Amino acid sequence: MLVSTAGGQAVHTLDQGRPSVLRRFFGTGHGVFAVVIVLAATLRCLVMLGYDTAQLYWYDSFTYLDTAVHLRPSGAFHPAGYSFFLRLLLPFHSVELVAGVQHVMGLGTAVMIYLVLRRRSLPGWGATLATLPVLFHPAFVRQEHAVLSDTQVTFLVVAALAVLLWRTTPSVRACVVVGLLLALAGLTRTVAVPLVGLVLIHLIVRRAGRRQVIALAVAGLLPLAGYASWYQAHHGRFALSGSDGVALWARTMTFADCSVIKPLPEEARLCPNGTRVDAASEYVWAPGASLNRLPGDRFSHNDLARSFALRAIVAQPLDYLGAVVRDTSLAFAWTPIRHPLRVSPALTFPHGSWPLPTFPLIDKVRAEYDGDIRGMSSVEPYGSILSAYAYPTVLYGPLFGIVLLLGGLGSIGRRRAALLPWSTAAFLLVAPIAALDFDHRYVLPAIPVACLAAALGVMTVTQRDTQHMKRCHVITWHLIRPAKSGRDDRI
Repeated sequence: MLVSTAGGQAVHTLDQGRPSVLRRFFGTGHGVFAVVIVLAATLRCLVMLGYDTAQLYWYDSFTYLDTAVHLRPSGAFHPAGYSFFLRLLLPFHSVELVAGVQHVMGLGTAVMIYLVLRRRSLPGWGATLATLPVLFHPAFVRQEHAVLSDTQVTFLVVAALAVLLWRTTPSVRACVVVGLLLALAGLTRTVAVPLVGLVLIHLIVRRAGRRQVIALAVAGLLPLAGYASWYQAHHGRFALSGSDGVALWARTMTFADCSVIKPLPEEARLCPNGTRVDAASEYVWAPGASLNRLPGDRFSHNDLARSFALRAIVAQPLDYLGAVVRDTSLAFAWTPIRHPLRVSPALTFPHGSWPLPTFPLIDKVRAEYDGDIRGMSSVEPYGSILSAYAYPTVLYGPLFGIVLLLGGLGSIGRRRAALLPWSTAAFLLVAPIAALDFDHRYVLPAIPVACLAAALGVMTVTQRDTQHMKRCHVITWHLIRPAKSGRDDRI
């Protein structure tokens, strides 16, 4: 800065009163998160360098990619929401680009959580703490690097909650955006469809306004209805997928007793036949399971399977509830449990090479989507660095339980800022188990939402205690003031 001396000469002096850009930035409280997000982005760059291509799974990845090329609704498990995203990237013919964009989505999920919590007056370090699992848990980063729908559905649900929680009372425009985001989440994974109803109930209870409720309902339900009509045109049934009955039938195979259920003769063909597998979801694929012994494709019997499953649940409600509770408890084990046994929890970054099997669909997708599709392999020296990456074991099941508990505590009382994200997290945890089975992969979308709820819950409980202490201090001050003044104003 220039100042004038007594002789009229201008000299340079240090502007000690003006803080530097770095000091101003860290003074806003964003510095901690800035460091963390840079580290998380570095980890994802290391993953992109450490593997020579994206991770592809048989058969999920290839059905997504095939649907993206031909844009038709699948008659099996997967609706086409994720395939719409893959279709947008089809001109680049690169599954590695898909992984790169999904890594950005993972970072974006953390940024949205952070911004909402800062908007709700949480300190920078506290808001940053809530983003750590989605930024550094190997399971999240590995999902981002795979051609799977998990990253997209997590991003969409968190985005919907972020828009809804940005203001105390959302605007009509915000409700339209939330409805569209939740509809796309439901078209990405059908388990997210009931979230539209959950958010509508939230708006009604909070008396957000008739226009907001109508806007969200229309924006959320119209895309779902449109997709169901498209599905009906191809498969003859107004639905989002052709697997809901098959999945629920598999859920009942761990407890179904046909002597209690007394199914109709046609349904009786789906009774347990002595085949035993280690997890409910394995009955979908077990060749000896009763469903897979019927003529035709398993999904062609979806309606019959649903009818049997509903009859079984009505006849054995406690057995069904016990199966759901037992499998849900697996999410809180200190050491992650393999369930089913053929699936290993994604606790580290793998090192090695994973060739693709030989199937006509793989060759078809290679020819139509990306001619360089191949099995994934580690690339040195980055692969060895990733294999040494360790995520603290204390951050697994028990801590997830504590996070849910904190969000639940913050959902009690009048302010209930955590109620919507907490109920969303609880639903995302339990719904896949109730509809099919427990899988560590299915638990992951609930974790960022649960962290958001926990942070809001802690803030709510803290504010509640602070207000209680202030009231106590005011009452105490009014009680002791007359004694100090020498007169009793209470008479």
